[in-house]
Order: sequence, then structure tokens, then C-alpha cells
Amino acid sequence: MAKQEDTRGIITPEEVKPKLFAVYSSAAEISYVPEDALKAGLGMTKTIKESLKKLELGSKLRQEVWDRELANLEGQGAPRTLIAVCGATGAGKSSILNAILDDNIVPTSGMRACTAVVTELAYHNKSTVDADISFLSETEWRQELAVLLHDLVDEDGNIKRITDLKSDAGVAWQKVHAVYPTITQEALVKMDVNQIMGYDAKISQILGTTKLISAKDSKAFTKEIGKYIDSKDQKRGKKDKDKKDKPKEPSIMDKVRKSAGMLSKSSGSSKDADADSPALWPLIRQVNVRCRAEALSTGAVLVDLPGVADANAARNNIAKDYMKKCNCIWILAPITRAVDDKTARDLLGDAFKIQLMSDYDDHAITFIASKCDDISCSEVIRSLRLEDDPDLEDIEERLGQLKDNISECKKKKSAADKLVKGIEVELKQTREQLREDEAHLDALENGETFVPTLKKKKAAPKSKKRKNSFGGRKGSSKRRRSVADGEDDDFIEDDSDSNSSSDNESDEESEDENKSKAGDDSEAESGGDEDDDDDMTLTEEDLKERIKEAKDTMKAIREQLNAARVSKKEAADALSSFEKSAAKVQKEKNAFCSLKRSEFSRDVLKEDFRVGLKDLDDAAAEERDPENFNPNSNLRDYDAIDLPVFTCSSRDYVRLKGQVNGDGGASCFSNVEDTGIPELQKWCHQLTISSRERAARTFMMHIKAFAQSIQSYVQGIGDVTAVDREALREKWESQGFDQGEEYGAASEDPLDAILGGLGAGLGAGLYTMNKPVAKVDVYGQPTGVTPRLCTEFAKMVDGCVHDLQQNFKDGLEDKCRIGAANAADGALPALDEFTSSMHWATYRATLRRHGSWRRDLNVELINPFTRNIAHSWSKVFESDLFGPFQESTLAAITTLVKEVEESAAPGLKDRAKLQGELCVEEARVALTKAVDLVKETMTREQKEVSRCMAPHVQAQLVEGYDTAMLERGTGSVARQKAYFRHYIDGCKDNIFDDGADVVLERLTKAADAIGETLDEAMGKLAQKIEVSLAVLWEGARDNPAQLRTRKAIIDIVQIIQNQVKFWTEADKMKQQAATQHPDAMEED
Repeated sequence: MAKQEDTRGIITPEEVKPKLFAVYSSAAEISYVPEDALKAGLGMTKTIKESLKKLELGSKLRQEVWDRELANLEGQGAPRTLIAVCGATGAGKSSILNAILDDNIVPTSGMRACTAVVTELAYHNKSTVDADISFLSETEWRQELAVLLHDLVDEDGNIKRITDLKSDAGVAWQKVHAVYPTITQEALVKMDVNQIMGYDAKISQILGTTKLISAKDSKAFTKEIGKYIDSKDQKRGKKDKDKKDKPKEPSIMDKVRKSAGMLSKSSGSSKDADADSPALWPLIRQVNVRCRAEALSTGAVLVDLPGVADANAARNNIAKDYMKKCNCIWILAPITRAVDDKTARDLLGDAFKIQLMSDYDDHAITFIASKCDDISCSEVIRSLRLEDDPDLEDIEERLGQLKDNISECKKKKSAADKLVKGIEVELKQTREQLREDEAHLDALENGETFVPTLKKKKAAPKSKKRKNSFGGRKGSSKRRRSVADGEDDDFIEDDSDSNSSSDNESDEESEDENKSKAGDDSEAESGGDEDDDDDMTLTEEDLKERIKEAKDTMKAIREQLNAARVSKKEAADALSSFEKSAAKVQKEKNAFCSLKRSEFSRDVLKEDFRVGLKDLDDAAAEERDPENFNPNSNLRDYDAIDLPVFTCSSRDYVRLKGQVNGDGGASCFSNVEDTGIPELQKWCHQLTISSRERAARTFMMHIKAFAQSIQSYVQGIGDVTAVDREALREKWESQGFDQGEEYGAASEDPLDAILGGLGAGLGAGLYTMNKPVAKVDVYGQPTGVTPRLCTEFAKMVDGCVHDLQQNFKDGLEDKCRIGAANAADGALPALDEFTSSMHWATYRATLRRHGSWRRDLNVELINPFTRNIAHSWSKVFESDLFGPFQESTLAAITTLVKEVEESAAPGLKDRAKLQGELCVEEARVALTKAVDLVKETMTREQKEVSRCMAPHVQAQLVEGYDTAMLERGTGSVARQKAYFRHYIDGCKDNIFDDGADVVLERLTKAADAIGETLDEAMGKLAQKIEVSLAVLWEGARDNPAQLRTRKAIIDIVQIIQNQVKFWTEADKMKQQAATQHPDAMEED
């Protein structure tokens, strides 16, 4: 039994050797990649966790703090970098995304659903393609139905014209009819939203749910997701074909099913039912896709946002939320109009405004010019004046030479073709004459009368030939002869493409003359009748001689024919080879022109971006201080701003990679790199580098501090008496924090009483004194490390929150008031411009959607407000708001550690000093993490506040929007415009003043939210410090099993500390290499 007790909880030597991470002997062995560092760190964390399970901890507080630390470490992984992808319909977003993913995952069917749904594309390390399809809630669908009914039905209650599928009414009918296919237009006019909602219970069950799809590959995924995003109306072109389909004969299984009363699988009724089943694409609010795409493997998440002015408010809100929290924005436009595309400029303008609220980041905005394979070389050469470019001249020279070769080969082929056909005609005539002579010989030998047939056929063309020689029309000879001989007819038609008719005729006449000269002697001078007489007087010897000569002639002619056919094939092969080479050189020319156009477009877009950013900066500066505004003064270094611009051809990329079948070859590029997609894939990795490296370094720093904390506890303290330990425990341990509930809760928690009013409630309910006797000082205040630090931290948090609120007030309150006045003054001019710039139907649709449609009136009304506060806003939030807080927090921790050191017995002082230094270092790491967390909260709150003005204005104008829409009948549009203008004129001052109050109030709440985040972090930090210092008064367990376990844990921790050191050194080595050789280290 004793032996069993000794071995319980022992870590064996085999367990000391790490199995969850690789062990290196030096930093030089590590090829540093942030993901590998994170993976190794997670392996170290799991190893520590397994080791600690066998260690008996002397304190429940230590157990809680270490468990929390392990959970935090395990929860750390590669950070996500959200990339919002924006672009107008037809910009080719889906095709670009599929090319980046190297798979056909994003739907590209052209349906509105494909571009109207927010689609998030992320990485997972599985072979499957998974997706979560979330549907609109019942409230969201109800709200959209109300808008769709307004779009469908006019003021008189009649259905609007819906034949134009791009009109508001056409789009509305597509959506309603897709979800409720059995509701007719006539019935729909008489129904309200509640009746439509109650029409199909199955639709109501789908609303608010999320459907998970998991497919083995992209092909299966496309088929699965197609059930949700495809429209049944896409099959309209197959109606006639479907009508002709004959009913399928029932199979044996169908007959068995029928006899058993079961539903037949091949019954036609199921097809009819499917045709009337609802399509779900109008109900989808968001799709989250996960796939194993290398471009996303480092944490990039691509978010395909709906095109501008999506009709669905819920999806619009999702898109706006993504724009708030995204790290980067990609703007797409076809390269043919990228430089002057209005949508692209509008999107860039929105991005400008976002950047005005913060310091410009080179990675924040990326422009992508798509469809680079759409090229007209002549236009590019003319517009960019490339005629004298040496490379182009070389291409043109090669192309011209190939065209000359092709022309020459065509002539050779034509001549060879003509020669072959002429020889074939001659061979045919000789063969016919041979057969005639052989028949004549047989007749003579058999004593029979011979009636010649061949000469009669030859007589007509021969006499006509002689007639032509006396000045007859050459062309008529050709036509008559071609009628007489079918093979000649083909021959003439073949040559008509490459030779003139006169050349053909002269050639044929010369051939006819040669044939007449080479013909038999009997035809040379006599007429047809004389020829017949001569043939009748031939003897057997004469015929045999003629037959022998004919066979010799045929042999010679066949040799000539074979030689001519070889020449024809050689010419054809050469022609084919030259044509392929010409196509290749033409593609090279296309690629050259496309790359030149891309280079030009990149330069123009970069410069446009700089000019646009300066214009917005100048406009903001002029509004801030018009008297001192100097347009020649640059507010930032615009030359240093380099907008990332990528020019891509997704179509040629997927063709070159074989990603699609049946689309033919690439039309422009021969090299995958020239398509721009590989560079864009690298950019996905590049955008995540800083966050990945930061996460890996932070992880290593945290695990190092945690390992040190474990090591200092496990090693214990040597020759120290129990009395000395107990004295420190009595003074510094926070009793009651590590006790279970079995002791019963005290009626009143003194720590809560002290801390309840501090730090927005820090400590209130955080710790409960469950000991029968709470440890307090003479004044009734709880004592110990944690209560003392919590008290001091709470005062610091309150001070930080107060300073934040004061900074917001000093820096932004006046600007908000002035901005509100500017917005009020500019409201009516902005409304007049908005109203006059659009069709009356679009204006009505905008009113119906409370100002947010193809353009957002609410945003345009607050533009003067936004411009006025932009510079001050960025200035306030760029300042170091938390530096003083960090310094005062570390000072309080250092002071407490000094007091602990001074109160230690002489035998403990050295160890107390060493432990105090470790404690302060550990606190520094934890505090840095806490402040980073607070800064994330600040960034999130800042984005929320900066965008709260437009929703406020919209909410204030709802009554005006709705009342204006009540106007009906003749002149209603004019009355709507007049009423809404009058409404804004009457309330504009209050709306924008209240809006300024809303912004300032939200800033105050943002500071409170930051205070709450600090509260939680500081409470955990106080506990962590006590656990670190508690090593000084906690004694080690003395049983042999625990001693051996401690020894094994020390070995493991030392290995981990060495590995962390190596990984940190490898990181530094890579940074140094990147500094010395930036081009070589551009990508991991």
C-alpha cells in the first residue's frame, strides 16, 4: 500500500520528453513562421497543463489563476484579418474571389441573390467545404415585405409594370414570387403583410434559423448551396423542351412501390411540386463559408459585401457592421473603366472618409482592377502611344513575318492543291481511256462489234475549246467544263478564295492546252467523227500498244500525284504551324498591351488617391480654421502614400490553372503570374503579417512569464522556517478568496462594501468573503495583496475614465457643436441637390426606405458635421490615452512588492527580492495584454460612435418620410418634395444639435465601457500578483511522489523556457534578415 502511495501522481521520465512540440537545440534550426510559433506555443501550453494535473497546489486561488491563464493561452490562435470586398454589380467580384481561393466556391450565376447576400469566406484545415446559411428573422422579413408591397402596388391599388426585371417593381415581384410562387399578382394586390406571412407556415419555420452545409468538394458544395440561392425562374428557357419530354416508363421498383401504396420516386407529380416549391434566396441574410484555401490559411477572411443599395435593410445593416469592424477594404472595378468608374470613386470616397477618422494605413485600402484580359490592342497602343516601344516593335515584326509566311504558305498550298486536282483529272482521263481500249481489245478478240462511248463525251468540250481559241469568252469555257466534270467544279471553288478568277482561267486554259498536246495522236487534227473512224480501224496490236503506253503513263502520273500530295501536306503543315505561332505571338501582344495598360492604370489610380485624400484633408482644414487655411500646406506626406493597386484577370487565371472546363484556352496571358492573381494571393498573406507576428510574439512572452511563475513555485524555498513563512502569510495572504462555499457566505462582504463604489463597480460581487472570520485591519478594511491592489487599481481606473471623458469633452465638444450648426445650415441645399438629381420613382423609393436607398440622404445630411470633427477626432484617439495609467499601475505594484520584501524575515529577503522582480516582470506582461485589450475596446467603441449620427438623423426624420409618402394622386410627387423640405427646414436645428448630444453621450458611454474592461483586467491582475508572491509563504508538499513530480515539472518548464528563447531569437534573426534583404523576405 505504501508503495502505491509513493508512486501516485509521479511524472515518469518518458513523460518529461515533450510530445506535443518539437525540441530544437538552437535558434538556427528554426525556420521562423508566426503560425509555427503559435503552434509550438500551443503544444507547450498543453504540455504544461498535463503536467500540472499531477501537482498538488496549496491554494485554491492559485488553482483558479493558473486555470484561467491556461485557458487564455489555449484560446490564443492566429488572429483574423477581416477584408471587406466591395464593388458594383458586374465588377467580377465572385470570379476574382474564386480565383483567389483556387476553387469554384462563390456562386457566379449572375442572380441577384449572389451579390445581395453577405458572404464570409474563411479558412479551415479540412478537406470539406462547409457553410452556415443564416436566414432573415421574422421581423426582418416582415419589414422587407412591407417595402416590397409598396414597390409592387401603385397608389390606386393596382400592380405596377413588372416586365422590367431591373425596376423596383420587377425586383420586388421576383422576390415575392420566388418565396410564394403560388400567389398570383391579382391575389397579392389584395393581401397585406400579415396575410402573406401566414400563407406558408413552412416559410415561417425557416425564418430566423441557420442551415449547415458540408460538402466533400466545391462541385458538391455548389450543388448543395444552389438549392438555396438559385431561382426556379432560371429554367424558363427549357419550357418547350420539357413539353416534348415523354413520360418515363415506370420501373419495376416504381410498380412495387405503387402496389405497396408507397410514393413512386419517378412520379411526375414530384417534379410539378418542385416547380411550385418556394425558392429561399430572398430570405438569406448571410452565408459563412469555410474552405481549405491556401490564400486564407494565415487568417485572412474575405467578406463579399452586397452591391450598392441592396434592397434588403437587414443585409444592408450587416454590410455596414462589417465595414465598421473590417481591417481592410478592397474596391473592385473593371479595368476598362477603373480610372473613371463612378461606383469605384464613390467607394474610394467612402474609404477616404473612414480614413479621415484615423491615421492612414498603407494596408487599409486596396484597389483591384479586374477583367484585364478584356483588351483592344489598337486602342491601347493609340491611347498610350506605344507605337515606338522596342518590345512592341519586336512583337509586331515577328507577327508581320508570320503573317507573310502564312500568306506564302496559303499560296503554296493553293498551288499544290490545284496541281493535285489537275493530276487527278489527268489520271482519271487516262484511266477511262485505258478501260475503253481494253474493252475495244476484248471486243476484237471475241469478234464482237465495239461501240465507243468515251469519245462522244470528249467531243463537246474539245470543239468548244477550239471555239474559245478564236476569241470566245474564257469564263464560259470554264463554267461549261466544270459542269461536264464534277471534280473540276470542286477544284475551281477551292481556289476561288486565294486566286483571282482571271488567274484561274488562264491557268486552266494553259493546262487544257498542255493536255491537248499530250493527248493521243488521233485527236490532234481531226474532228469527233474522224476519231471514231480511226478507233474503229485499230488492230489488236495497236490496242495492245496503246494499253501498254497508258499503263506506263498512269504509273508516271501516280508518281507525280504522290509527289504533289506530299507537297500539299507539307504546305498545310507549315501553314498550321505558322498559324499557331501567330496566335501565340498575338497572345503575347495582347499580354504586352494589357500589362502596359495595367501599369498606366496603377499610376493614375495611385495619384488620384493622393489627390482625393488631399482634397478631403484641405476641405476639413478649411472648415476648421478658414482664416488660417493654406492650400499649399500639406497636412501629411502625400508622396509617401502608396495605394496598393492590383490588376487581375481571373478568367485567364482559372483557364491556365485548369480550374474550369469547357471555356477554352486563355485569351490574353500565357503566364499565370501575369494574370495578377498570384500577387493578390500573396497580398492576402501580407495583410495578415503584422497581426500574425504580433500575436506570436505576445504568445511567446506570455508563456515565458507563466513558465517562470510555475518554476518559482515548484522549486520552492530551501532553509526557511515555518514561523517565517507564517509571518508573511499572516501579513499578505488574502484570506477568504480561496475557500469553498461549504463554509457558508458571510452576511456582508467587507471587500464589496469597500470596492462597490469604485471603478464603476470593480470588486462589487467580484470576491465573496466566505470564511467564517474575514481578515480585516483595525479599521475593518480587508487586508492582503489582492484587496489592497484592487482598491488602488479601482481609483486608477476611475481616474482613467474621468481623464478619457475630459479628453473627449475638451477635444470634441466644441467641434461637435460647430459641426451640428454647419450640418443644419447645409441641410436644405443638400436636400435640394439630392432631390433634383434623381428620377421621381427613385425619390419615392428613397422616402419609402427612410432615406437609405441608392444614395443615403441621412449620410449626406451629416457630411458637414463629419468633416468638421474628422481631424480633431483622429487627434483625440491617436493620443496616448493609457500611458499614464500603465505607469501608475506598475508603480503601485512595485511599491507593494518592495513592502513585501521589507517585511520578510532575514532568511527570506534574498528570495523575496528575486521573487519580487519576477512578479513585476510578470505584471508588466499581463498589464500590456490588458491595455491591448482596452485599446481594442476603444477602437470598437470609436467606430460605433463615429457612425451613430446617421441612424439618429434617420430616426428623427422617420415621421417626415412616412407622412410624405401619404401623398396620393395628381401632383403628389411635387407635394411630397415640398412637404419633406418644409419638414427638414422646421426641425434641422434640433436634429443636428441633438445628434451632437448623442455623439458626446456615446463617447461618455465608451469611456465607461473602457472602464469596465479595465476593471475586469485589473481584478485578474491583482489575483495574479498575489499568486506570484504567495510562493514566499506557501510550503511544498513533502511526500516523495510530489517531490518527484516537482522535479519532472522543473525539467519540462526548463525545456519550454529554452524553446521560447530559441523561437524569440529566430524571430529576431528573421527581422534582421528582412531589414538587410527586404526583397527576399517580402513573404514568408
